[in-house]
Amino acid sequence: MRLGLKILMVLALSLAILVPLTMIRGVIAERQAYRMQAVQGIARSYAGEQAFAGPVLVVPYTRTVEVEEKDDRGVARRVKREVSGQWTFFPATLDIAGQLRPGVRRLGLHEVRVYEWQAHAQARFDVQIPQDGSPQDGSPQDGVGQAPRRIGKPWLSYSVADVRGLIGSPRLRVNGADMALEEGMGSQQGAGVHVRLGEPVAGQVLALDTRLDFVLGGTESLALVPLGKSNRFAVESTWRHPRFGGSFLPRVREVGPKGFNAQWEVSSLATNAQAQYLAGKHLPVLDGDAGTDDAMQVVGIDAVGLSLVDPVNVYSQADRASKYGMLFVLLTFVGFFMFELIKQLRIHPIQYVLVGLALAIFFLLLVSLSEHIAFGLAYLAASVACIGLLGFYLSAVLRSVVRGLGFAAMLATLYGALYGLLVSEDNALVLGSALLFVILAAIMLVTRKVDWYQLAGARAATAV
Repeated sequence: MRLGLKILMVLALSLAILVPLTMIRGVIAERQAYRMQAVQGIARSYAGEQAFAGPVLVVPYTRTVEVEEKDDRGVARRVKREVSGQWTFFPATLDIAGQLRPGVRRLGLHEVRVYEWQAHAQARFDVQIPQDGSPQDGSPQDGVGQAPRRIGKPWLSYSVADVRGLIGSPRLRVNGADMALEEGMGSQQGAGVHVRLGEPVAGQVLALDTRLDFVLGGTESLALVPLGKSNRFAVESTWRHPRFGGSFLPRVREVGPKGFNAQWEVSSLATNAQAQYLAGKHLPVLDGDAGTDDAMQVVGIDAVGLSLVDPVNVYSQADRASKYGMLFVLLTFVGFFMFELIKQLRIHPIQYVLVGLALAIFFLLLVSLSEHIAFGLAYLAASVACIGLLGFYLSAVLRSVVRGLGFAAMLATLYGALYGLLVSEDNALVLGSALLFVILAAIMLVTRKVDWYQLAGARAATAV
């Protein structure tokens, strides 16, 4: 009976340790939120996540039409109305390439990854202005009388998510001639730059070769929209830890110690970007912090995306480590319980609690130290401190220095295995499963000849 009560007590204490572990995970989440505030703070003063789209050729027109309307008395009469519209043309070919130069900015304890993208966007347009009466002329279907359209000045527009990131003066050439860029998207809503062109006439064929040379600064991520019929993107950088996402992965990518080189080839047949642009969908935003374990997805227009990833995000690593906290506590309590039964030692519940709190405080030490030193060194310092404390304390609790050192060695093995799980993210599941199997096998091996009924009886007799 007393054995059953002891087992229930150990389980209850194990669950009670979940309270400080949960509080520590809350601290980790709070520090992650502080880092996101640091990213947003730098983005407000520098430039945020960037997205680039364009160029797009927009041709406005106005038509005067006669329509039949009824007045207040119900008498039909003809009136003239002006109807405005525009045609939107996308490039036949779009080639965007550039060198992305990474950097790091600090805000308090937090480092935020920024970049300057020195790039060019080349595009070719082969379009024909619709003739009057053609299926594309945009005439209202209820017009009774129609006059020829008046075609206005078209404009080329480039969309930029955060125009504060434009560094210096971008240079635009159209058919080899330099053009002066203006702010905004013409008569369209959205952030970007545009240039006005000469007025065409109905039926005119426009053949435009455009090249925009620019430097764009941003924070952590970049997205490019494939608005052309044929799209080729190329980005290279010295950053060694990129993450690719969005609607399309690179066709060619090389990642090495000197950086990365990625190339995309996207056809308009494989994306709805043009239809989404015409529908007014906003520029793409990468969903999720690039430094987390979340998959990187694009929200908005179809786009290719890349992020400069922190190779060791201390908060995500500490959060992953804290998920194993309950396992550490439970295994240690099981070890105490085995000693208490087999060696007939009496361990007070308060001693269980103190050891459990010492195990929990490891994760708090880990996240606090990793904000100041490298994660590996922080892990080593926190584990040495906790293992040393527990080894010293358990030598007295278990009435033997050898037993205390044995427990310390067991904890050192667990901490080493946990670090292996953290640095081997892709193999974490198989390594974790193997670790649990080995631990269970060791417990079964040690207790395979134990007569639990005899132990329970001997314990009861000792109590009497």
